[in-house]
Amino acid sequence: MKKFHAFVVNKQDQLFTQKIQELTLDDLPEEDVLIHVCYSSINYKDGLAATPDGRIVNAYPFVPGIDLAGIVASSKDARFKEGDPVIATGYGLGVSHYGGYSEFARIPADWIIPLPKGLSLRESMIIGTAGFTAALSVLRLEENHVAPDHGPVLVTGATGGVGSFAVSILSACGYTVTASTGKSSASVYLKTLGAQTVIDRNEINDVSSKPLQKQQWTAAIDSAGGEPLAALLRKIRYGGAVAACGLTAGTRLTATIFPFILRGISLLGIDSVYCPMSTRIKIWERLAQSWKPANPEALVQKEITLDQLPDTLPTLLNGQARGRIIVNLDGCNN
Repeated sequence: MKKFHAFVVNKQDQLFTQKIQELTLDDLPEEDVLIHVCYSSINYKDGLAATPDGRIVNAYPFVPGIDLAGIVASSKDARFKEGDPVIATGYGLGVSHYGGYSEFARIPADWIIPLPKGLSLRESMIIGTAGFTAALSVLRLEENHVAPDHGPVLVTGATGGVGSFAVSILSACGYTVTASTGKSSASVYLKTLGAQTVIDRNEINDVSSKPLQKQQWTAAIDSAGGEPLAALLRKIRYGGAVAACGLTAGTRLTATIFPFILRGISLLGIDSVYCPMSTRIKIWERLAQSWKPANPEALVQKEITLDQLPDTLPTLLNGQARGRIIVNLDGCNN
C-alpha cells in the first residue's frame, strides 16, 4: 500500500496535537478522484483548523488545507483522467473533508476545476481561496454597477491574502484604490500592487456615534467585518456598495439603517465556499487572464514545505502574515 505524508490534527479529550504523519490511501475518504497534490496555501481557516478551539474541524483526526493544486492520479469520473492538472478550493475541502495538506487527496469530482490555460499549478495556489474570494468580490461589485469612473474603492485588511489580491485586481481593472492597513511598513508593498493611497486602519475605525459621515469611497472590499465594517458603511458614497468577505475583526455587526435608506448603499455578502460552479469557472478563467497579477511573485511572502506548517500556521492568526504563503508538497515540475 502506497505511503505518503500529511499534516494531521487530532483532539482526544483535552489533548490537541498537530504533526506530520505517514498515511496510506486507505486513510483517505472514498471519493471519485485521487489527486497527487503538488501545492497548497495557507488561509485564515487553515490557521483556525490548527488550533484546539478554532471551531472549524468537527471530527478528528483530520487533514486541513482548504486549497490544493495537483495532478490527477486516478479517476472514476469521465470528466477527469490520469495526468490532468487540476485545482480545488471551497466546498468541504479542509473543513469537513480531508484537505490539501497531504501529498495525496481524494475528493468529489464536482469540486474540481481543470487548471485554466495561463496558470501554472504554483500560480493557482498563489491565488487560492484568498485570490478567488477577492475576485468574487470584484465581480459582485461590477454586477452592482460599480465602475472605475465612479470614484475610489477602499480595501480593508489590505496586506492579507484577500486584501492583497483585491488591490491587485481592482488596480488592473482601472480603479483608484485606497488600501487600509494596520502595518505602517506596508505602504511600499501595497503601492507596488497598485494602491494609489495607503491609510492607517484607524482612519476608518473611528469611535464617532454619527450614523452618517463624510462620503469618501464609492465602494469597498472588506475582509475585517465587525466594528471596522460598521464604521466604513457610514462613509460609502450614495449608491455605492460594500463586499463583505471576512471576519478577522469580529462577527458582530452593530450598524444603523441610515446608510442603506438615506444613501442607498448595498451590503454584498461574499461566499467563496459554495459559489456555483459556473461562476467559479468564470472567475478562474479571468484570474488566468485579465485578472492575473502582472507579477504573481510579488504577492508571495514565502514558500514552505509540509514540515514547516506547524510553525507557520499561527502567523495567520496573529497578524504576522503579508500576502500569500505557499505550501510546496511536491512541486510536480509545474
